[in-house]
Amino acid sequence: MARYRGSVCRICRRENMKLFLKGDRCYSDKCAFDRRGYPPGQHGQRRRGKVSDYGIQLREKQKVKRMYGLVENQFRLFFERAEMQKGITGANLLVSLERRLDNVAYRLGFVNSRNQGRHFVRHGHFTINGRKANIPSQLVNINDVIEVKEKSRNIQAIQDALEAVVRRGVPPWLELDKDNFKGVVSSFPAREDLTMPMQENLIVELYSK
Repeated sequence: MARYRGSVCRICRRENMKLFLKGDRCYSDKCAFDRRGYPPGQHGQRRRGKVSDYGIQLREKQKVKRMYGLVENQFRLFFERAEMQKGITGANLLVSLERRLDNVAYRLGFVNSRNQGRHFVRHGHFTINGRKANIPSQLVNINDVIEVKEKSRNIQAIQDALEAVVRRGVPPWLELDKDNFKGVVSSFPAREDLTMPMQENLIVELYSK
């Protein structure tokens, strides 16, 4: 499936928000968004014109989609599933995105970014309840145990990520056993657990047209 392979720092600048797509670099002085907090391209520093309601909705959808590293067809499928569930569609969408295995690996601190999480999941470095898990879009459930495989625990990238997790913290719906390279899903994420500024109602409005 198609993947964006360009500079991810351009994405943060385009969405006018730091999306933390490059792990530790986003917290350092090298962060491109902190150094050049304007849209990329030769006209990026020009004064921005008025944005239409559709443009605001589109940018919000693009921001969330890029934050979780999905292409349009994948994101649309998550939205359609959220519509069929009971409750508020926008909240259902965000909760489902948070439950993706690549995101959970990132939230637990096993990897430095969701993109790295997708890569490591694909290469079979994690298990769920003792079983091999190599599908990044797999949704975790309550009481699931996500664990780094024994032979993968010496990978420097995983060790470095676990050392850095103290800075961003582990969300309250997950429990991390750092010494044993293990995490447990104690509950489903609540909307208030998602601290990144997201206006999911704009996404619902966009797709409802």
